[in-house]
Amino acid sequence: MITVVIPTYNRCDFLKAAIDSVLSQTYRDFELIVVDDGSTDNTIDLIRSYGDSLVYLKQDNQGPSAARNRGIELSRGDLVAFLDSDDRWHPDKLLIQVEAMEEEPGYLISHTGEVWYRNGELLRQKKKHEKLPGYIFERSLSMCMVSMSTVIARRELFDNIGYFDERLPCCEDYDLWLRASLQYPFLLVDQPLTFKEGGRADQVSVIYRVGMDRFRIQSIVNLLEKEILSVEQREQAVTELRKKCRIYGNGCIKWGREEEGRRYLRIPELSGKLNNVNDEIRMRNDERNPNDE
Repeated sequence: MITVVIPTYNRCDFLKAAIDSVLSQTYRDFELIVVDDGSTDNTIDLIRSYGDSLVYLKQDNQGPSAARNRGIELSRGDLVAFLDSDDRWHPDKLLIQVEAMEEEPGYLISHTGEVWYRNGELLRQKKKHEKLPGYIFERSLSMCMVSMSTVIARRELFDNIGYFDERLPCCEDYDLWLRASLQYPFLLVDQPLTFKEGGRADQVSVIYRVGMDRFRIQSIVNLLEKEILSVEQREQAVTELRKKCRIYGNGCIKWGREEEGRRYLRIPELSGKLNNVNDEIRMRNDERNPNDE
């Protein structure tokens, strides 16, 4: 069985299409869990209209990582799939992806191609967004190479690498895929089975679009301080860390945040004191980002 987890926060206008795209799947052996992260709109009225077709959990607003983690904890399936509440699936998405994972039982995680829309307009994806199979750690350091709504993972993956980092208000997917790609290859089902909607002000990627790399920097530092990387992976991570810190640090200085900028410019040279660096980064991120989605 597959557990499908949809986290949502004040997305009633989009949630129906997401839920309907799950309930209309040709693959029927699934349970659907909707985790409401403190919505204040009409989400509960929409959920009631589905009766017992899904499992509903409401929690205080804690962010998308916490919502997804609650879904994983409640899941009964051997496989877990994620769908953002403003995205939707092709009717055969689960069937095609599950069959691919059954044919390749050595893979703990798979993802699919996708189609992007912005304000209803079809978007042409750039070369850098091309989906990749196999060991994708090096490419994943620069940007998030796996879209949340395309993923199916075996429960074993979370047992081995942990859940989403609830301290991150953004880039929590980047962080998890980095941890996964350290050890495991990704199976790519190279078909456009997921449809993403973008271009709205309420999306996390828009709210944190300025300075988003500070969360990616934190994720890389997290990996380095754990000392679980191979020599090659460490070199790759440090190279990307230097690049991101240089860009973000210089950007801070340009916009008048000189103290913050110089702090980030020093991070790559403090590899022997990564625990202190990480504490400092988290403190700065907490100061600058209230817990919102």
